[in-house]
Amino acid sequence: MMKSHQFFRKGFRDQKKVVEDSMQEQFNSELVDTMRSNEYKLEREGVTVFLAKDFGFCWGVERSIALAYEAVKHFPNKTVHITNELIHNPEVNDELHNMNVQFIQKKKDGEKDFSTVDDGDVVILPAFGASFEEMDLFDKKDVDVVDTTCPWVSKVWNTVDRYQKGGSTSIIHGKWAHEETLATTSFCEDFIVIKDLKEAQMVVDYIIEGDDREAFLEYFKNAISEGFDPDTMLDKIGLANQTTMYKKETRAIGQMLQKAMMSKFGPIEADSHYTEFDTICDATQERQDAVADQVENAEELGLDFILVVGGWDSSNTAHLLEIPQNAGVRSFHINRAECISADNTITHRNLKGEIITETFIGDLDKDVVMGVTSGASTPDAGVQDSLSQIFLLKKMHDSAKSGESS
Repeated sequence: MMKSHQFFRKGFRDQKKVVEDSMQEQFNSELVDTMRSNEYKLEREGVTVFLAKDFGFCWGVERSIALAYEAVKHFPNKTVHITNELIHNPEVNDELHNMNVQFIQKKKDGEKDFSTVDDGDVVILPAFGASFEEMDLFDKKDVDVVDTTCPWVSKVWNTVDRYQKGGSTSIIHGKWAHEETLATTSFCEDFIVIKDLKEAQMVVDYIIEGDDREAFLEYFKNAISEGFDPDTMLDKIGLANQTTMYKKETRAIGQMLQKAMMSKFGPIEADSHYTEFDTICDATQERQDAVADQVENAEELGLDFILVVGGWDSSNTAHLLEIPQNAGVRSFHINRAECISADNTITHRNLKGEIITETFIGDLDKDVVMGVTSGASTPDAGVQDSLSQIFLLKKMHDSAKSGESS
């Protein structure tokens, strides 16, 4: 299907320059550029900000946005649809709505309603891909398909395909309901999705001890392929992952699975029963390492908190929050600057996925010292807007305090 003359992956040269200029204006930040050129540090309005060394937009996200924007401009007289959010960033998706891109809606049963897609229309596939079934549907329709899937996601698809051809069951470290993982599992025949070390241990226990088959199948009922047989399909496995997962956890899961195979089949035979390839994207790892560096130096820097900016549905951004949270460093994940209010409250998403509002800065009388990072789907402008809210909050407090003393 990718060889079809109606399938586009390389963009549209006639719109390249105008889209580059538009993205520059919409996403860039003078404030962030200033921090980059000043050793990732800024002091303003009684606030000292330490910016993570790696943060924000990755090249895969930029590529996806550029392709989508170019497609809209290249097909001005056609109805343009997108199968899901392009990326997990509210500003970008709002802009696509403003460009009159039609977002495919879900029906009550959770299935997508493709009845609105007519012959001659244009369909954009988002950065985290689309399922094989969706791609096959569009291939059989008379529509133009613009594929913005991140190449790192495609790499995972190639990996699970390799496992399948080698007779292995794919064990995918990810969230079974996440759009990227749903796309990945559509390219597998036999798979099980595990989200964390606890579920990995459940799989390891079953490999070694057999455990309770019915309980195992009930627990993983939403995260396994049809007809999954844990008694036979866990004898030869290959590990892959949702590209945005926490890499250290993926590595730990790999070691657990490898040791399980050594325990069951012996060290000599283990290699023929377990395989893994590194499918965590470089950008995800670099951003995790950068916030981990901030956490490691939090006491030395005197950080009051770390602010994580990115879409609330963004898996890679949520994992950036995990690092300071698990280290006991006060931290907040916001999706928009408006989450920071003039009454010194912050509305943020915690590790449980709950959206809560609480007091933000504990002591506004003293100078504030903070770290900031952002997810791979977050433009620099989003970081600037969030910091501007904090500068304004501190300035208003200091001005009011000065007025009282005078």
